[in-house]
Amino acid sequence: MSLAGVRVFIVEDEVLILDTLQDMLEDLGCTMAGSAIQLDDALVQAGALAIDIAILDVNVAGKRIDPVADLLASRGVPFFFTTGYGRGSLAARHQERVVVTKPYKKADIAAALAAILPA
Repeated sequence: MSLAGVRVFIVEDEVLILDTLQDMLEDLGCTMAGSAIQLDDALVQAGALAIDIAILDVNVAGKRIDPVADLLASRGVPFFFTTGYGRGSLAARHQERVVVTKPYKKADIAAALAAILPA
């Protein structure tokens, strides 16, 4: 599956992790649609950007990502979560979503993208 041109939105509050993830995605051929390090900004962007897929850190500066996940779900935008806390940190309504546990590798991100992108 080609990831060339797939527009990705990232919400991640750790700048080093965000930069590394952006590099991984660009190496995979994705295009960065946007990124946010704060929940309020993430909500604005999630509602406004043209996004093919989103990658959401479960905990953003001490706040749960649920409002952003709910907004993306209502828009029909596929997304997956990244977390250091495991699947138990997800809201019940998102328990079936793909989760990538930190620390992760480029292959983990590629596999998650492949798992949720429409055929």
